[in-house]
Amino acid sequence: MIEKEQNKKYTVVGTDIEEVKRLNRQSGLSYNQVKELLARKLLDK
Repeated sequence: MIEKEQNKKYTVVGTDIEEVKRLNRQSGLSYNQVKELLARKLLDK
């Protein structure tokens, strides 16, 4: 377990970068993905 902690990357203020990336992957569509989806739907009409 100590090995895992040594491999983690943190920002200057202590944010766990890998945890943020993991949570972002689980959060759904990004802002740009939503914009693209809406643009495609508008063009299909």
